[in-house]
Amino acid sequence: MNSKYVLGADIGGSHITAAILNMEDRSFLEASFSRKKVDPNGTSEEIINTWCEAINEAHEKVGLKPGKIGIAMPGPFDYEKGISYITGTTKYEALYKLNAKELLAKALGIESDDILMKNDAACFLAGEAFIGAAKGYDRVIGVTLGTGLGSSVFENGDAYDADFWCIPFLDSIAEEYISTRWFLKRYHELTGLNILNVKELTELYTASPIVQQIFDEFAGNLANFLHYFLQKVNAEAIIIGGNIAKAEDKFLPALTDKLKTMGHNLPIHISLLNENAAIAGAASCWQKR
Repeated sequence: MNSKYVLGADIGGSHITAAILNMEDRSFLEASFSRKKVDPNGTSEEIINTWCEAINEAHEKVGLKPGKIGIAMPGPFDYEKGISYITGTTKYEALYKLNAKELLAKALGIESDDILMKNDAACFLAGEAFIGAAKGYDRVIGVTLGTGLGSSVFENGDAYDADFWCIPFLDSIAEEYISTRWFLKRYHELTGLNILNVKELTELYTASPIVQQIFDEFAGNLANFLHYFLQKVNAEAIIIGGNIAKAEDKFLPALTDKLKTMGHNLPIHISLLNENAAIAGAASCWQKR
């Protein structure tokens, strides 16, 4: 890979964030950050054009022209070919079975070979391994805790999606017990009240034994999930990201203790890059090229 500068982009359900990395010293060009809202129900042309706007703007901010690009993208998706198989989610339906990579390359005026696409959960961990909390480790596992449950593995210099969100767990699947919606559902079950997000719960933590109980239950759920994960992958460390990770002080001590009782005494690190991890990971796809 000859390019000193690579653009990384993180495409979510309703946004795209792009930034350029200096691959030699592994740093972001801070002035390059560009974020755009995307209409996930728009036409394929509207979606691609918005992605282009963010990518072009990031380059323009630092006086560069589009070159090598790495993109973190949710699935299902054929990342090698660039074909979207996302359907039934009311998001990006217009791209279903289209070659998004070729459409984007054409709109940017570059070759499709200049674009690499990778699963967003894998990009999160790849980014942390490249310049974040997982740097220096040979084999780590990662979980992202938020609207959904992401799981990934980094080993042999590469990251991949573990896809454990849907494993059987209690009376349902793991994501139903390890996500924002579980917190909201559990709080309603115990109090009869509704709450908007986990941040609101953290603000009630000190004064509410019920909220303290909920976070302890969550630590137990996450410990059981990680126990399953660690039986599949002999990891040196665990990396935790996502919005729920911001409440680490409410569940991390209990999680650590519960894992120790299960025989797992390994370091647990909270993401250093947060929302920028997937961007760094997407750009790092070019490291071995």
